[in-house]
Amino acid sequence: MSSTPGGFAAQTDGAADGHLRTDGPIGGADGSGGHGSELKQAITPKLLLLFIVGDILGTGVYALTGKVAGLVGGAGWLPIILAFAVAMVTAFSYVEMVTKYPQAAGAALYIHKAFGIHFLTFMVTFAVLSSGITSASNSAIFLAENVLKIFNLDESMAEGSMKLTSTIIALAFISLVACVNMWGVSESVKLNVGLTLIELSGLALVLVIGFLAIGRGDADFSRVMIFETPEDKSMFMAIIGATALAFFSMVGFEDSVNMAEETVDPVKNFPKMLLGGLSITGIVYVLVSITAVAVVPIGELKEASTPLLSVVEHGAPNFPIDTVFAIISVFAVANTVLINMMMASRLLYGMAKQGVLPGFLGGVLRSRQTPLAGILFSTLLAFALVIIVRTALPKDVISALGGTTALLLLSVFALVNVAVLVLRKDKGQEGHFRTPTVLAVIGAITAALLVTPLAQPKENYAIAAGLLGVGLALYVITFLYNAAIKGRRTRFHDQDSIGRE
Repeated sequence: MSSTPGGFAAQTDGAADGHLRTDGPIGGADGSGGHGSELKQAITPKLLLLFIVGDILGTGVYALTGKVAGLVGGAGWLPIILAFAVAMVTAFSYVEMVTKYPQAAGAALYIHKAFGIHFLTFMVTFAVLSSGITSASNSAIFLAENVLKIFNLDESMAEGSMKLTSTIIALAFISLVACVNMWGVSESVKLNVGLTLIELSGLALVLVIGFLAIGRGDADFSRVMIFETPEDKSMFMAIIGATALAFFSMVGFEDSVNMAEETVDPVKNFPKMLLGGLSITGIVYVLVSITAVAVVPIGELKEASTPLLSVVEHGAPNFPIDTVFAIISVFAVANTVLINMMMASRLLYGMAKQGVLPGFLGGVLRSRQTPLAGILFSTLLAFALVIIVRTALPKDVISALGGTTALLLLSVFALVNVAVLVLRKDKGQEGHFRTPTVLAVIGAITAALLVTPLAQPKENYAIAAGLLGVGLALYVITFLYNAAIKGRRTRFHDQDSIGRE
């Protein structure tokens, strides 16, 4: 899962990383930011569909299947269906926005057009940035745990040593990603297709082995209908909480709005591909969830750090396939870390250039023309998040980071749904898609509901508040500096170019 709905500093080239370029100059060749450039419409409907499917697939289903089962028992498919429904109604709103304003922007632009409040636009953008860092940190930890699985270190090491080692591996991988981002990476759509196929192969492997186990009679479908909730929660509260957590598996579709300008006939093709891609992944996720619960006892599934690997081990105990699956899992989440950290550094750079963050964050590595300051700052935030969460929440690290990612994006999605209604008076692109008003209303209400304490544990709020607090502090520093030294207001100086810095 990656996220770039804020869209600042998105210099695009059709790459699989949400097409954020780091191998070329930041902004236009003349330093203007490239606002007047026209992007080539080279993304066909099929490539767009593969991009969307690949962007949604990733860490969520690999890491959180067991956590969702831990909240509701064997009926883990129900929160996934509910999360899919929430994502789908919000996707309809994104379809209207992206066909109405078919440019490489996203939620920040839509919300700014609707409300025109610069501080709100800033907080929305920083929320998107923060969701990328929480998602990357989540993925890095999950990747580290799979590395231990590959070398069978999880069985030979003490729990304390294993936790320390996995934390070091996660930090080392984030450091490696920072180095790659400093060097400059532009992944092509073909590479994205390859990574998507790797991700799909892992899930296909789970389903095939699960179906073989079912065919041998080694599965228990009665577990699929068992509701088991924590003692301190009612069934309703447990389902709502599990739905909010499962939503992490559905995010990623919003990244596709950043490919609008490069898509062939976006007004015609975007609705079908976006809604179709989300539907495909929803079906895959439900099948995986049902298969996992049927093959693996619920208690074991919810305690597993790599739950889908447990499905493979139970379904094919005599085949040395566990290492292969762990390697597939590493590939499935590694790109998530790279994409999200790249997005975070570019958002920092873009906001610094817009004058709403301290200017030092706009620093560039001249030899490679990559956002050096943004990369270093976002890497430090990811470091702090991994270390703090691993220390404070050792048992719930994956669900806490995944839940925080969902919390931040659900807040943004609620505002996007409201923006759709507010912007109905604006005609926008001729012939654009128009979502039924009732869906936008339902999307706003359901997304807002899943942000409340009914659905979110307190640790998610703590992590989100800490990250947004960093953004607020930087904003205040910039506000005071602009007012006292430069004598100007702190605002986005080029509103129409949000996402094009």
